[in-house]
Amino acid sequence: MNKYIEQKQENFTKIIDFFTGEISKLRTGRANASILDSVLVNAYGSNSSLSTLASITVQNANSMIVATWDKNILKDAEKGIVEANLGVGVVNEGDKLRIIIPQMTEENRRELVKQLNEKHEASRISTRQTRDEIKQTIEDAEKNKEISEDDKFRFLKELEEYIHNKNEELKDIRDKKENDIMTI
Repeated sequence: MNKYIEQKQENFTKIIDFFTGEISKLRTGRANASILDSVLVNAYGSNSSLSTLASITVQNANSMIVATWDKNILKDAEKGIVEANLGVGVVNEGDKLRIIIPQMTEENRRELVKQLNEKHEASRISTRQTRDEIKQTIEDAEKNKEISEDDKFRFLKELEEYIHNKNEELKDIRDKKENDIMTI
């Protein structure tokens, strides 16, 4: 791998990590504690993430248990989950919350796949932008006589192969998530 790609390697890692994190929040019809990652609870005078205030346990394929460490904020946690508008049912059992994941309809699944594709395209755009930055750096280096024309073409070819591999990696992640969403 050439030095121009190595300089931006961290950007590609961040793009893939961000994409993976974003799609983990999409429901798949099965209980997954990560869908509650974005839930904020107004407790003790400030907003805190639910995961810092409670333990979240997946009980079965369509339910989870949220047990707050301080029972006084159970109502606040319930309110935070409802306000997050995740499309889940919340049942307050007095000492814990039961989160019910409803069965997904075909329409829900198609809408989630649409969101998944939007997130995938945004990641591809970020990858292209980073590629363009690297390409510009390589072309500038050739103009400034830092590298030869042959090196420029070799580096650009390596860059295209690298970008192709990163796009395939993103596509594989997207395909796996789509399969999870569409599986009943």
